[in-house]
Amino acid sequence: MITIDELTTVRVEDPARIGRLLAERTAPRMPADGRLMMIACDHPARGSLSAAGRPMAMADRRDLLARLVIALSRPGVDGLLGTADIIEDLLLLGALDDKIVFGSLNRGGLAGTGFEADDRMTAYDVVGTTGAGLQGAKMLLRIVLDDPATADTLQTCGRAVTELNRAGRIALVEPFLARHAGGRIVNDLTPEAVITSIAIAQGLGASSAYTWLKIPVTERMEEVAAATTLPTLLLGGDPVGEPEDTYAQWESALKLPPVRGLMVGRSLLYPSDDDVAVAVDTAAGMVH
Repeated sequence: MITIDELTTVRVEDPARIGRLLAERTAPRMPADGRLMMIACDHPARGSLSAAGRPMAMADRRDLLARLVIALSRPGVDGLLGTADIIEDLLLLGALDDKIVFGSLNRGGLAGTGFEADDRMTAYDVVGTTGAGLQGAKMLLRIVLDDPATADTLQTCGRAVTELNRAGRIALVEPFLARHAGGRIVNDLTPEAVITSIAIAQGLGASSAYTWLKIPVTERMEEVAAATTLPTLLLGGDPVGEPEDTYAQWESALKLPPVRGLMVGRSLLYPSDDDVAVAVDTAAGMVH
C-alpha cells in the first residue's frame, strides 16, 4: 500500500502496476440484503468542482482522495462510482479491496458549455468497463427538450445499455428532463418530469435484464417509485439545506419497493461539519 503523496511516483515508475492490480481483483458479490451503499465521484471529469457552496471544493485532488479513502473505509460502504483516474488512484491506495466498482461513461457534456447537452462517452467505454473487471457502468442521460444534441446522447446511451446487458454488467442510467436557462442546463425535478425521464430511460437498449436506475429524491416519491420495477439507487446531489432534512428524505425513499440503496458523493464527502465518517455512517445505516 502506498500513500497519496507517492501516487505520482508510482505512475511514473511503474504505471503497469494499475493493470496488475485490476487483474488481481476478485469480483465482489452483491451484499446479502441486495442493497448498495455507493460513493460517487465522477463530477470533476465534467468540470463540476463545486460542493456545499464552495465553487472549487473538489479541486484539491489530495484532499478529495483523502475524503474518499475515509468514506470507503466505513462499515456498510459497498463501493464506488468514478472515472478511471479516481478509480485507479484509489486502487493504488488499496481503498477498493472487496468493493463493487462502477465506471462513469459520458463526461463530455462539460458543465456550462454550449455543447453540454451533447454528452459524449469520453471516460470509460463498455470494453474498458469489462476489461477492468468493473461491475457496471453509469451514464448520465439529460433529456434537454430544447436541444437537438439530446438525440445523439439518447442513441449513444441506448447502445451502451445494450452492450452492458450483453456483457452481464449493470447498466446504471441517471435520467433527467432538462432545459436551457440562463446559459446553463437546469434539471426539472418535479415528480412529473422525473417520472417521464424514468419512462424514457428504462426503455433504452435491447435488454433491461441488467439495467438499474439512479434518480433524485423529489416530492411525491411514492408516485415516482411506482414508475419502475427496475432496481433503483437514490442520488445525493450538491448538499443544500440542513443535513437532517436530507437524511429524512433518503430514509423515507429507501422504504419504497424499487429503491435498493444510495449512490451519493458530495453530500457525504463535503458535509457541513466536514466530518466525512459520521455522514457516511449515517447514510450506510439507512441503507443496510
